[in-house]
Amino acid sequence: MTLTATTSHTVGPYYHIGLTWLNREDLTVAQTLGQRVAITGQVVDGNGQFVNDAMLEVWQANAAGKYAHPEDDQDKPLDPHFEGFGRVPVDAEGRFRFTTIKPGTVPGLNGTTQAPHLVVLVFARGLVKHLLTRIYFDGEQANETDPLLACVPEERRATIVSKPDASGVYQWNVILQGTDAETVFFDY
Repeated sequence: MTLTATTSHTVGPYYHIGLTWLNREDLTVAQTLGQRVAITGQVVDGNGQFVNDAMLEVWQANAAGKYAHPEDDQDKPLDPHFEGFGRVPVDAEGRFRFTTIKPGTVPGLNGTTQAPHLVVLVFARGLVKHLLTRIYFDGEQANETDPLLACVPEERRATIVSKPDASGVYQWNVILQGTDAETVFFDY
């Protein structure tokens, strides 16, 4: 028997047309515990052109640092009003905005502590596989000892650390390719 290899395809556009019921710009409800934060930005390519068909998938711990996942066996409270997950599509100019809570610290490998962060998967045309990155929060003391952030060269860390503007809204952009400005993406 001879088998034919499956052809390679990019990751879309099915995520926009088939899963829109998962899209939400507010990952919280009125009863969600923790400090609410808004995060806004834009997805652009290496030429600075906006990517108008991207989608961000956000995963995170709750305000106490516990994931809503059966494998998280930490002795921390689970917030029944927070899933820690959301999908955020971009608009026609590649912009996005979502509201969530600032997560607590979570354990890392070998007894380390990870700073508050969001795990972000980026889906967009032209990608054979989604990209994985993180959003950290500027000014967090735990950033100084976060084991993953420490692996990122200091001059590149700004690509994964969001900064609040004058109104307190965190700014963070996704740059899909380029040199120093490209967002740091992680293998997994």
